[in-house]
Amino acid sequence: MSRFKLVVSEAFRSIGSNISTSFAATMTVLIGMFLLGLLIALGSWVVSWSDHVKEQLQVKVFFVEDVTGKQVNSVGAFLRSDDRIKDYQFISRTEALQRMKRRYPELTANLPTNPLPDSYEITPKHAEEVKQLSTAIRAQKFAGVERVKDGQQTSKRILQVARVIEVVFLVAVVVLLAASVLLIANTIRLSIFSRRREIEVMKLVGATNWFVRGPFMVEGLVCGLVGALAAVVLLLIGKEVALPSILGHIDSSDDVKALGFTLTALILLAVGLVVGALGSGLTLRRYLKV
Repeated sequence: MSRFKLVVSEAFRSIGSNISTSFAATMTVLIGMFLLGLLIALGSWVVSWSDHVKEQLQVKVFFVEDVTGKQVNSVGAFLRSDDRIKDYQFISRTEALQRMKRRYPELTANLPTNPLPDSYEITPKHAEEVKQLSTAIRAQKFAGVERVKDGQQTSKRILQVARVIEVVFLVAVVVLLAASVLLIANTIRLSIFSRRREIEVMKLVGATNWFVRGPFMVEGLVCGLVGALAAVVLLLIGKEVALPSILGHIDSSDDVKALGFTLTALILLAVGLVVGALGSGLTLRRYLKV
């Protein structure tokens, strides 16, 4: 316990003697973790939104106006036998018109007749199979089927946007973490340089490498932890103040959510500690060979 207290006291003494560089390292971690938190929230929300949209993707089979019940049933039999289909529903012309009236009453106010056809709405088990499913239905060349429509273009756009955001997220995370690690490493390097004589004496009297490393490791961990904590506080303020006004202008479903704030905060604290440890470890490995 006394050794631990000595290590901690030496770490805080080093932080006090290099207050400007320690502050700079902490601020770098703060900015990096704050931006990382925003990226985690935005990235997880976009992934949730894309999953929600993909769940809404359907294949629609539209019938001709004079379709017979036998022709409709033959399509239904094929749909029942396909394992790629999660659910399907027959929508009559009357029901389709009622839906249209509820959604777009101004467009259906003066319709003389019902222009909408009978149809099947088919939900695949996996959104990526929409194209294959619609192609399989077209290949059957069912009598009475006017056209088969799928949401492949919408799905393609969603996946492209998700990939771009994923790449941007990864690049931004790598840059932020690298900058934080390097600045903490520079802080530890300056601290080691200013105490190089003291380190040499400690090694000559028999101090182990871990005993010498201890204060510097604690110093890096403190910078990383304090910066991450400050970032969490700023994100919490933003969540309580700015987020409600932003969400008021976004039309999204209840199942479209970002990663929970508690989990995000824990991730940021863990990453802050890792960044501090890496910054210290990379520097110590090189400069403590005395």
